[in-house]
Amino acid sequence: MDLSNLKPAKGSTKEKKRLGRGQGSGRGGTSTRGHKGAQARSGAKRKIGFQGGQMPLARLVPKFGFKNMNRVEYTPVNLVTLVENRVTHKKELVKILGRGELTAKVEVRAHAFSAKAKEMIEAAGGTCEKYETK
Repeated sequence: MDLSNLKPAKGSTKEKKRLGRGQGSGRGGTSTRGHKGAQARSGAKRKIGFQGGQMPLARLVPKFGFKNMNRVEYTPVNLVTLVENRVTHKKELVKILGRGELTAKVEVRAHAFSAKAKEMIEAAGGTCEKYETK
């Protein structure tokens, strides 16, 4: 066996319709393109989302809402899960929330704190240090 006699597996490929090879082929003349019009010409394209003159879905569906592009998003971390390692990724902003109990004195550095979390950390004798965000 060599490269000269390789063939695809039986049934894995379909035979292409040979278009524009004379009237006897059954697909000569207009070559299944119909008569005249843009789609009968070579190089004809329709724009993306065109649905044959019907109102395109992208225009039909109502648009609503607003997304603030300047929004600062924090990764919420509860005091319960604070003990675990690798809670967030390197570049994520972290906000400490006050869910759970805190008995030990801890020093916490994060980008933001909820009022309850700050109160709980300081009540346990710990400190809250805030990182500066850009």
